[in-house]
Amino acid sequence: QSAGCAIIRPPRDGGIRYRGLTQEQVPGTVQILPVDYEIEYICRGNRVIVGPKVRKCLPNGTWTDMLLRLSLIALFLLWPRPSAGKKKLYIGALFPMSGGWPGGQACMPSAQMALDLVNNRSDILPDYELELIHYDSMCDPGEATKLLYDLLYTEPLKIVLMPGCSGVSTLVAEAARMWNLIVLSYGSSSPALSNRQRFPTFFRTHPSATLHNPTRVQLFQKWKWTRIATIQQTTEVFTSTLDDLEERVKEAGIEISVRQSFLTDPAVAVKNLKRQDARIIVGLFYETEARKVFCEVFKEKLYGKKYVWFLIGWYADNWFKIKDPAINCTVENMTEAVEGHVTTEIVMLNPETVRGVSNMTSQEFIAALMSRLGGMNPEETGGFQEAPLAFDAVWALALALNKTVAPLKGRGRRLEDFNYNNHDITSEIYRALNTSSFEGVSGQVVFDAQGSRMAMTLIEQLQGGSYKKIGYYDSSQKNLSWFGNDVWIGAGPPADRTVVIEEYRFLSQKLFAAVSVFAGLGILLGILCLTFNIYNGNVRYIQNSQPYLNNMTAVGCMMALAAVFPLGIDGHHVHRSQFPVVCQFRLWLLGLGFSLAYGSMFTKIWWVHTLFTKKEEKKEKKKTVKPWKHGKLLLAIDFLSLVIWQIVDPLHITVEKFTKEAPKEDLDVLIQPLLEHCSSEKMNTWLGVVYGYKGLLLLLGIFLAYETKSVSTEKINDHRAVGMAIYNVAVLCLITAPVTMILSSQQDASFAFASLAIVFSAYITLVVLFVPKMRRLITRGEWQSEQQDTLKTGSSTNNNDEEKSRQLERENRELQKIIQEKEERVSALRNQLAERQALRNRHRPSIGQNQNHNAPPPSSQTDPKSLLPPPGYPTTDNHSLPPSFSNSSSLYPADSKMSRNHCHNSQIPLLYK
Repeated sequence: QSAGCAIIRPPRDGGIRYRGLTQEQVPGTVQILPVDYEIEYICRGNRVIVGPKVRKCLPNGTWTDMLLRLSLIALFLLWPRPSAGKKKLYIGALFPMSGGWPGGQACMPSAQMALDLVNNRSDILPDYELELIHYDSMCDPGEATKLLYDLLYTEPLKIVLMPGCSGVSTLVAEAARMWNLIVLSYGSSSPALSNRQRFPTFFRTHPSATLHNPTRVQLFQKWKWTRIATIQQTTEVFTSTLDDLEERVKEAGIEISVRQSFLTDPAVAVKNLKRQDARIIVGLFYETEARKVFCEVFKEKLYGKKYVWFLIGWYADNWFKIKDPAINCTVENMTEAVEGHVTTEIVMLNPETVRGVSNMTSQEFIAALMSRLGGMNPEETGGFQEAPLAFDAVWALALALNKTVAPLKGRGRRLEDFNYNNHDITSEIYRALNTSSFEGVSGQVVFDAQGSRMAMTLIEQLQGGSYKKIGYYDSSQKNLSWFGNDVWIGAGPPADRTVVIEEYRFLSQKLFAAVSVFAGLGILLGILCLTFNIYNGNVRYIQNSQPYLNNMTAVGCMMALAAVFPLGIDGHHVHRSQFPVVCQFRLWLLGLGFSLAYGSMFTKIWWVHTLFTKKEEKKEKKKTVKPWKHGKLLLAIDFLSLVIWQIVDPLHITVEKFTKEAPKEDLDVLIQPLLEHCSSEKMNTWLGVVYGYKGLLLLLGIFLAYETKSVSTEKINDHRAVGMAIYNVAVLCLITAPVTMILSSQQDASFAFASLAIVFSAYITLVVLFVPKMRRLITRGEWQSEQQDTLKTGSSTNNNDEEKSRQLERENRELQKIIQEKEERVSALRNQLAERQALRNRHRPSIGQNQNHNAPPPSSQTDPKSLLPPPGYPTTDNHSLPPSFSNSSSLYPADSKMSRNHCHNSQIPLLYK
């Protein structure tokens, strides 16, 4: 009776027994049944054996057919072996059948299938049988606390604990060391569980969630993203994962611009992402919370061609289609919102067809799991992706326990001797798990020093409502296997932020050209006026207008007009490196031009005012006039101030940024307008000093021009024209300076105001000062030089006559004022005399009046000379007075003339006091 043959014999008690089957009889089964065995089916009651034919147990204790075929052997392989004589080792498991991650729906059948296969193996724990005691933790740490208490304090003893969710595993693993229990998790990804000091006996076949982060960083770099945002559910697993991600992206030079978190309601967090222009968003939350997040994402329109979401890949494939009463979005809304998102997931199913320690390929495992699920839809089954990890977790535990049998036996210990106070057996199991290495259905199972599984990462993208594999990443080898089948809504991967295009604002070239033409013509006019003034410098009329100051005015106007060109030059014409030179040209040309032009006019009008406000004797003593020396002083002051400004705080280029503008053709692009300015560190201080100094000169110039408007002098014959020019320059400057400061951000308006003010000021100044001189010399022919003028003194005589005529007119006006004052005094005295005479007449007796009526008038005896006016007072003889005094006789009109008979000699002088 060898194992190589099949012997079928009737059992002595009416049963059926089989011993040994060859490979030819049952293909592929001899390798999992390597030792002799005996199968006995005892006919009792109403037992039925199902196969190609149905065998029923007869009342007499026999079967309907004593010959069973190979189909009965296949049925036997699915039934567990009888455990008679084997000692049981119990595993306490917590499977989340509901909650945030209902992974127990597929993981529990997978673990049970692994236990069946392990228990059927005679080369693994031949003297032991593993049994699973499990509860539904609902992925809730609070519920898990109660269940853990039941597992620990109720019989039988559990040799190992197997939790699922990270939150539950954290609780169990932290407490397990107090009972010397090994914890082996199949679905925990929290990075916090990698802390060996906090969780000294923890292992997991599910890799740490931090294994996603190297893959995410690799994708960020592949798609050239340097700015990301994150949103997380406030649980430890996601917080620790995000902390690890921050460290990794910082090393890679990537910025986390927005970090949002929420507990139960993600509405505010999603709105903040929208408000802060988040584009590349990493979401860390459980599946139930993911539906809430993407319902808000749909409401805020935080999806489409401008956005990319990175999610965890262990959700169910149709997680966004599951009806959830916690959200008010339809399936169509959710499908639209999640389209195109990218998931990173640990490779949980070996992509290669390799038979592992369980003698199953990954494809055979999926087929067997589907059979156990009884036709359930994998997409609607929680934990279907993690099922291979639960399967390999049971195999890892079984192999580790099998490895501890021999070392424990050498020390006289057995696995069944385990209790919660026995540290030696726990240490052996820990050592065996730590050195585990086998090929499972999820790939190579190896644990690192922290007890976490090491694996590759799968990258998927939701395309058309279903997930498509787009690549793998091996973080240990830093190798990215890319399939190139990623699909984007737009032309390619979106930008990590709104693309901002910097656009410099330049001056309108049409405006610059038009003003430049006027400035050029003004320069030509200045050259013409300067040439005219120099050529006719020996003409007396030109000499009497202080030609040196006029030359300074013409040169200053030309320099100011030349400043228009650098004012209009910007980055459109020169490189940024050359722009500071243009700034210096603006400052020097405009500063010195103003100093020459306005300073010379101010000097002339100031000298005129000074000359004609001095006393007469001082004016007679003044023989020579050199007012141009004062113009040099003002020029020196301005030159020195510009040199100090240049040395202490030189001008440089600064860039002003404006509000971003969105073009109509592309909403994902913003234009950042920029404008170049000439500025310095203390620009406002310098401008305050310059504007204050120049402003005082302008105001003072207006005052002096007003004070000297009626002054006439031969030595400066054009001071009235200078006053008019000062009025125009002062008004334009006082208006333009503040306006250009206000409009500094509007390059066209600022240039137009400044340049046109310069052009108009220069034109007005040149025309007012030089055109009348040109007209006079042309119309009167006064082109003779000073030598010729001495031979032909007609013009000089005419000039002297005109000067004398103006002198007489001025004296005439002064005398008329004196006469008017005297007439008012005479009128007042007449009134007084009339009142006194009336008073005498009332007191004089009527008789006396009659007696004196015939008396001769007293005036008949007076000396006629006493009636003559005092010396120096104008007489009534019109022939002896100038024509302007012909009306002096009006002092004594006929109708109001006082009779000389009624005036006493002593009263006559009162009239002329």
